Amino acid sequence: MRTNSRHSPPNHIEPRPQPGPVHITTKVTMMAASSLAAAQPHPKYPHLLSPLDLGFTTLRNRIIMGSMHTGLEDRPKNTKKLAAYFAERARGGVGLIVTGGYSPNLEGCLYPFAGKLTTKKEARRHREITDAVHAEGAKIALQILHGGRYSYHPLSVSASRLKSPITPFAPLPLPGLAIKKTIRDYARCAKLAHDAGYDGVEIMGGEGYFINQFLCKRTNKRSDEWGGSAENRRRIAVEITSAVRKAVGPNFIIIFRLSMADLVEDGQTWDEIVALAKDLEGAGVTIINTDIGWHEARVPTIVTSVPRGAFVDVTSKLEKYVGIPVCASNRINMPELAEEILENGDAQLISMARPMLADPDWVNKAAELREDEINTCIACNQACLDHAFGMKRVSCLLNPRAGRETELVLLPTKRAKKIAIVGAGPAGLSAAVNLADRGHKVELFEAESDIGGQFAIAKEIPGKEEFTETIRYYRRQLELKGVIVHLNTRVSADALVAGGFDDVILATGVVPRIPTIDGVDHPKVITYAEAVKEKKPIGKKVAVIGAGGIGVDVSEYLTHETSPTLNLEEWKAEWGVTDDESAPGFLTAPRPSPSPREVYLLQRKTGPIGKNLGKTSGWVHRAALKAKGVNKLNGVNYERIDDAGLHISFGEDRKGAKVLDVDTIVLCAGQESVRDLEDALKAAKIPTHIIGGADVAAEIDAKRAIRQGTELAAKL
Repeated sequence: MRTNSRHSPPNHIEPRPQPGPVHITTKVTMMAASSLAAAQPHPKYPHLLSPLDLGFTTLRNRIIMGSMHTGLEDRPKNTKKLAAYFAERARGGVGLIVTGGYSPNLEGCLYPFAGKLTTKKEARRHREITDAVHAEGAKIALQILHGGRYSYHPLSVSASRLKSPITPFAPLPLPGLAIKKTIRDYARCAKLAHDAGYDGVEIMGGEGYFINQFLCKRTNKRSDEWGGSAENRRRIAVEITSAVRKAVGPNFIIIFRLSMADLVEDGQTWDEIVALAKDLEGAGVTIINTDIGWHEARVPTIVTSVPRGAFVDVTSKLEKYVGIPVCASNRINMPELAEEILENGDAQLISMARPMLADPDWVNKAAELREDEINTCIACNQACLDHAFGMKRVSCLLNPRAGRETELVLLPTKRAKKIAIVGAGPAGLSAAVNLADRGHKVELFEAESDIGGQFAIAKEIPGKEEFTETIRYYRRQLELKGVIVHLNTRVSADALVAGGFDDVILATGVVPRIPTIDGVDHPKVITYAEAVKEKKPIGKKVAVIGAGGIGVDVSEYLTHETSPTLNLEEWKAEWGVTDDESAPGFLTAPRPSPSPREVYLLQRKTGPIGKNLGKTSGWVHRAALKAKGVNKLNGVNYERIDDAGLHISFGEDRKGAKVLDVDTIVLCAGQESVRDLEDALKAAKIPTHIIGGADVAAEIDAKRAIRQGTELAAKL
């Protein structure tokens, strides 16, 4: 939850005088009274859907599709795919799109052969992208991104020779002449973007990349004119901006992505951030966009457990010091919150990247008061950031078409089929909605009293409350698409045969696997589904058998109170985020709340627990378990279960035998596919398709399930 508290500015940096909250007009150019009179404010989102006059150009609304590197930027052969990807979001109503990052020179590339814009030939190729976006009424800016020490190659450069913890290469410190050349490279890149038809550029100055590395004492150990004092450390950001403005002229958007809270040791103080913002305004920046945290920060900033709008307050504070629009970002995924931020005068623009992956029609749905139809981003990171950092093409768990618009096409069917789908989990729901959308007659059978499947369990986990939005989305889509839904119906093969279906899709999911342990039927033992979904009583001392994704989720569930949703202040305390403006990086000592239970998390494997969790979110779960004092044991043999508790030993030689005196034992030892209808349906010669957990039970994978459902729907 977001608070609306205001912070007093530091005594020695005065905020600009403010006439009051900014509403329909902007601080750049007040729209003519006749224009305002002619324009009818939206009845529910008058601020979010109002135009923004920048003086030399106007954005059609206050919504920016933030930068998200897709991997399509890196190969010329993918230009058409990238153009289609952006065009679909422009058609969906967004005002301004920011591309993934393009390096201004070779050494700034994130990895070998990554996207760059350094030649006229490369610029000509971008015309296909800019023309596609402009044809749909939106504007587009190219992000200029120099990786600095985050670049994954031996030619990387930075302010100082300090290797980052997320790459294997130590950067070369740039000498003064090379810094001047790099500044010219930024200007050349911006001019090429201008010539390629872009409406602007975004200079990436945050997330621990090249410019941010000069700004912070953490990575800038120089004693020349580019280091030492705060003024010297921000010199490169200001000179890059000035050079870019000179290269592109006055009628071109320059966004600066400003790190407003580094969330790392020896990060910038608030005074330094405000001074930089003022200098950037003077250097010709049009819009300041909010950036929060470095990639190496130990505070999560965009995963699903971060409260919505968690960092709006810092944007609001900076907004008072500059006379150009400031853009709020991070964990803003629904229009009601976006409107509230603008109405409160906390920002003049809203940037959202992943929500536009999940639903390219986000803006149009808000404008048409169809918010319940928005496929809300749940900040899972599984197909976006995990893919990006794994050098795979970016997509979306909820929307597998993202990044595949020219390949995964859902055309109206030429012959409507009667199709039965058994199971209303993520796989069955995605198949049902997309098949019905294509024109098929779909009936969905679900044995439980509601839809959702494994998502109905996931939404009960602390920090995964957003999964409720996905169930809401599918519930509404089933209604709109005319899918006939049979709840509380354990349909038989005979009934499906008698129903005259042309095809049957088995999305029957999984059931928890019961391991072979002596005494596993003891009253102390429950499955994860019984613990989380059925809310069976759980004692104060608990052993969790199985430390995969489900075991970790259940352990987080057990270490929180009955109402686990944190408000913003509690979340900040948990992770050590402070509002103290003198604290470099806005860090303080974490103060996690104590766990209400003593929890043991056990696995048979000898490797580290949680090793195979998501690349960009796994560390958050591991840190949360550590903060709650969860006892993690690996290499465990489960000997037996009795009244005394769980008897275990370790290793092949079964040494260190001990008894865990626990009240409850929760089984998270995998799952088994439910496919009991398959043989009878095939014997009846009914075309049968198996997707989701029914297809592969190993480690429940919603990304695979929704993708399989969507791809099957495109084929039938």
